[in-house]
Amino acid sequence: MKNRGIKYLIIILIVLVAIAAILLVLRITNNKPEQRVEDEIISLGIDDGKQQIKKENINIYNGIDRPIAVMIDNHKGAWPQASLNEAYLVYEIIVEGGETRLMPIFKGKNLNKIGPVRSSRHYYLDYALENDAIYVHYGWSPQAEADIKTLKVNNINGITESSKDFWRVKDKSAPHNAVTNTNNILNISNSQNYRTTSNDASVLKYTQEEVNLEEGKTANQITIPYSTLHKVSYTYNKETKKYERYQRGQKQIDWDTKEVISTKNIIITFAKNYELDDIEDKDRQGLNNIGTLKGYYITNGKAIEITCTKNSRKEKTIYKDLAGNIINVNDGNTYIQICPIDAKVEIE
Repeated sequence: MKNRGIKYLIIILIVLVAIAAILLVLRITNNKPEQRVEDEIISLGIDDGKQQIKKENINIYNGIDRPIAVMIDNHKGAWPQASLNEAYLVYEIIVEGGETRLMPIFKGKNLNKIGPVRSSRHYYLDYALENDAIYVHYGWSPQAEADIKTLKVNNINGITESSKDFWRVKDKSAPHNAVTNTNNILNISNSQNYRTTSNDASVLKYTQEEVNLEEGKTANQITIPYSTLHKVSYTYNKETKKYERYQRGQKQIDWDTKEVISTKNIIITFAKNYELDDIEDKDRQGLNNIGTLKGYYITNGKAIEITCTKNSRKEKTIYKDLAGNIINVNDGNTYIQICPIDAKVEIE
């Protein structure tokens, strides 16, 4: 009987140890692996097919706010402009009369003043679309009006909105004095039932690691002639590691803050422009921007040659080095200079 009692005691102890071991395993399973899986998803950037989970915390492009693209007047009578330094991207393309217009794209910004806002040109739609942006303008050309409808662009035309949402200031003359702000843009977007969030990936492949283009050519001074009237230049500031922007020899500053307009990255794309045969005969331009074009990527005092491929008006442009690799872009704002194909660009 005594031996039998000892056996029962041993069996009970074994069972208790087994139960304790099972409970411990279950506790570990419930508390840790699920967190590990979540961490792996974030670090690997796994895409579940609905939204992209970013693997890096990029400062210039984050959050789910839908981008806002605004047509900005670049006539000399519109200088200086407001809030260009707040954009993650700024596009510059030639328009009629040898002038250019700017299209800054903002994401997650609360800005009290953007402008002067000017009318739409149809080829800017391509870049608003590839950034999944709400497109804001003040009037439009005939082709832009037609394309906005055909392409079903979520757009806001300031001319048709309240003077409280788009207003004219007194320190500039019309038509170079219409301004707006992000709060008004978002309120109008909501009233139009436009989506105001976006999970789209950025057009550019940003990286947290500093890109230095060791094999590139020296690029401390860049000059981009758009026409005999309009020339853009950038000077590299080694202390800030940014390029300060000039137009027609004049340093650009912000309208209100008086800060120097500067950029971390510059992308130059050469594209053929031509005069449109439209009913108004105003020398409006067209742009051959679909296909693979030549260009440069410039950052931190260096420049490399690149290709810029856009397969359709809605698809994102893909920027590659001459070895065929998508370029890494420094985490900072970027000016994309889409200039005439025969522009005598100087990089020194």
